[in-house]
Amino acid sequence: MNILITLCARGGSKGIPGKNIRPINGRPLISISIDLAKHFAEKHQADLALSTDDIEIKNVAAQFGLQTNYSRPTNLATDTAGKIETIADLLYYEEKSRTKQYDFVLDLDITSPLRTFEDLEEAFNIISKDEKALNLFSVNHAARNPYFNMVEQQPNGYYGLIKKGEFVTRQSAPNVYDLNASFYFYRRTFFESGNTKTITDKSLIYVMPHICFDLDHPIDFEFMEFLMANNKLTFQL
Repeated sequence: MNILITLCARGGSKGIPGKNIRPINGRPLISISIDLAKHFAEKHQADLALSTDDIEIKNVAAQFGLQTNYSRPTNLATDTAGKIETIADLLYYEEKSRTKQYDFVLDLDITSPLRTFEDLEEAFNIISKDEKALNLFSVNHAARNPYFNMVEQQPNGYYGLIKKGEFVTRQSAPNVYDLNASFYFYRRTFFESGNTKTITDKSLIYVMPHICFDLDHPIDFEFMEFLMANNKLTFQL
């Protein structure tokens, strides 16, 4: 079984400038994902690949053992470029360069690094057992529930629950989940099917048993660094 592990790191971050290689708890952010990718690759004989348009990111990644001759095309390095087409372009490049075809792609999001080797192993086991599944993505239990305490504007201009149901407590409503943008497994058939969005009619989830969130704003970076520096995480990265 051939697995490609992808790390996608665009250079032009606006929310947190330079966040992919910004130091966090004494090391570049990208190095956390590289180390985990190497660990998973060692067990599963997987290949690693980097997609970036930024030479500085390339240089930092190389310092931690991830080198590449691939450069992300300009049209995939914009704010509007989709993640799926970015991964697909890298996948086809690696297959051509290595003269092999992959069965699975594991994409590790650099800006959501609070995941463990055990998370990846358990998630891979889930999707491996379901041959019809196209992909799997990591989630956490949602703090808000659309059946109970999330509203949207109705056609009449007033506001009502997003999902309808006769629930009087949040606990009695169906479980819902937040995508935490940490990792994604894709079967190669996902890309052959022409999907442009992560969520399909054959998607699976892996529910993380611990905290996980991505870095969207500067305060997120400070919060995550505090957790790491003060040993507040309940798991080992």
